Amino acid sequence: MKVAVIRGGRSSEHEVSLRSGASVAAGLREAGHELAEVVIERDGRWVAEGADLALTPGEGLLGCDAAFPVLHGPGGEDGSVQGMLEVLDVPYVGSDVEASALCLDKLAFKRVLADAGVPQVDFADASVVPGAGAAAGKAADLDPGWRERAEGLGLPLWAKPSRLGSSVGISKVTSLGDLDEAVALARRHDPKVIVEAHCEATEVECSVLGHSELTVSVPGEIVAHADWYDYEAKYSEGGMELRIPAEISEAAAEELRSIAERIFRLTGCSGLARCDFFVAGEPGAERVLSNELNTIPGFTETSVYGKLLEASGIPYPELCDRLVQIALERHADVRSYEF
Repeated sequence: MKVAVIRGGRSSEHEVSLRSGASVAAGLREAGHELAEVVIERDGRWVAEGADLALTPGEGLLGCDAAFPVLHGPGGEDGSVQGMLEVLDVPYVGSDVEASALCLDKLAFKRVLADAGVPQVDFADASVVPGAGAAAGKAADLDPGWRERAEGLGLPLWAKPSRLGSSVGISKVTSLGDLDEAVALARRHDPKVIVEAHCEATEVECSVLGHSELTVSVPGEIVAHADWYDYEAKYSEGGMELRIPAEISEAAAEELRSIAERIFRLTGCSGLARCDFFVAGEPGAERVLSNELNTIPGFTETSVYGKLLEASGIPYPELCDRLVQIALERHADVRSYEF
């Protein structure tokens, strides 16, 4: 088939997306597909073969059978590009508009999980009243009681932009006197800000693949060679170590995989997701807590998502191919309903 690989984007994760997209393109070629490579520039222009790309609703994308968006963060992972592909009527890899927007927004995601009784760390909403723009750090709090709730979570705390990835804008707060500064930093990136409790635990991730039927990978343990798993630890050589399988009990591993599948279904995901967890406590008495779900995780051949599925018996080129097949399956499924 002919597949459009879309990478780049306007977010701070532009460079990471370019690397992921290049790996996906190589994997699809190895699997036998023809490629059309599309780059979304930092100014928002769509470029293919060195020229600006004009798009017409309902007329597809460069004659491709499917699109493979490999975009991270706002403007690519939040449902906006997925909406564009819906308008173009192109089958695409990954979750739809609703699931993409939900899972990128940490506050919305955690509220859905809380409503369903999925175990997770506690949090407070430190968002600001909409409309402040770049002055968000001085804007009025949406909920004036957030600080009291945050202080009740204990120390340390984590202040995060609610709709950003790759650890951008995140601060570890070890003193309540630093809390306002950390929240102000997060608000520079997003008016929606979450303050989370700390969890002293093993960080464990697993990969989910599928649509009607799901494959959940063996769990892997993240060992960051830094104070915490920040941007440098994620993307610098030697910044982190992935241990497969994770050094947790068999019971905890099975519970984690079961919760990952439940969250994937609960949030309406399709195609792929990397589910991140905390596993706290001693073997035999572990608690598995949901952290995040990433609908378009890092996708180089050495990224966690692909490595975990490779350890589960699915090599990278086959993974890329299967995701395209799943995109066609989901597109046919969606179009089978009357609307």
